[in-house]
Amino acid sequence: MTTTDATAATPDGPDATGAAAGRLTKNQRQHRIARLLESQAVTSQTQLVALLAEQGIDATQTTVSRDLEDLGAVKVRLPGGETAYALPELPVQQIAPEDHLRRVLGDWVVHVAYSGNLVVLRTPPGSAHVVGSALDRSGLEEVVGTVAGDDTVLVVVDERVGGNAMAAQLRDVAGITGAQALAHKSEANGKDGD
Repeated sequence: MTTTDATAATPDGPDATGAAAGRLTKNQRQHRIARLLESQAVTSQTQLVALLAEQGIDATQTTVSRDLEDLGAVKVRLPGGETAYALPELPVQQIAPEDHLRRVLGDWVVHVAYSGNLVVLRTPPGSAHVVGSALDRSGLEEVVGTVAGDDTVLVVVDERVGGNAMAAQLRDVAGITGAQALAHKSEANGKDGD
């Protein structure tokens, strides 16, 4: 190691920034963890430690546990019953990229219905907050706001756009096929007749 190496350790340990080979500052490590949670299903702290190690980052399970708590990560149920860590919200000022919205809706939305300027999204139990947060951060100007429960997200849509158009757009983003959409429309029409 040379003295010009920015990650060189002092004789007493890491330099003042906490950065030694394989070690990052807390904020840098948490940023990497957030990116991992956004890019793939991470089902355990042990898996997260291994994923960080693959990137050359040394972290213990205890450190990862604290980082997950600091980030506000929660366990959500995946389709099929397995659980994975998820971050409920992106920073308030940050707009989520379109591929993030496509991934979240594709992974979590199982049913889309609408009425007037409202769209209802159904998710597996415990997952609605992830979808609501992604929509809130999506930058879709047509979305006035969302309310998320346990397995349902209510999307309030600008009246000029309407629920029908937004439901179609969200079905497309979620990858719900035409046959599934027709089945959902028939179910919704059946409920309207009650």
